[in-house]
Amino acid sequence: TIPMARGKSRSDSIQNVLENAKKIASEGVKEIVLTGVNLGDFGKGPDGNKKHEESFYELVRVLDEVERIERYRISSIEPNLLTNEIIEFVAGSKKFMPHFHIPLQSGSNTLLALMRRRYKRELYADRVQRIKTLMPHASIGVDVIVGFPGET
Repeated sequence: TIPMARGKSRSDSIQNVLENAKKIASEGVKEIVLTGVNLGDFGKGPDGNKKHEESFYELVRVLDEVERIERYRISSIEPNLLTNEIIEFVAGSKKFMPHFHIPLQSGSNTLLALMRRRYKRELYADRVQRIKTLMPHASIGVDVIVGFPGET
């Protein structure tokens, strides 16, 4: 129901996000939390089609250079869209905090499939292990759904 009501993934351009970050930096903002629905799908145009060839990885690289912003946090990125490239970038960044919010939803591959999630629990565990290997003190937020139809 939620994906149908929400519609296709769509995002702004890197240029517009960069301009917004610079504007709020000039107003004294020190931290930006990157959040959204399917954040890792960044780069899709307003109609949900891949209108421009931009990626979330490219976005974080550009934002890392914005002067006067001291901290960034990545929130709500699905494990199948959280690439090793992004994890490694955050591990080496001075501005991106070792903080990720990664929705788990369920530890059951059967329920994940029923929820139409595009990942399995093994991928989730792999992403967490990769983060913890590179950033042992990283914070990882989790969403878990309980009471999903068919869950025991």
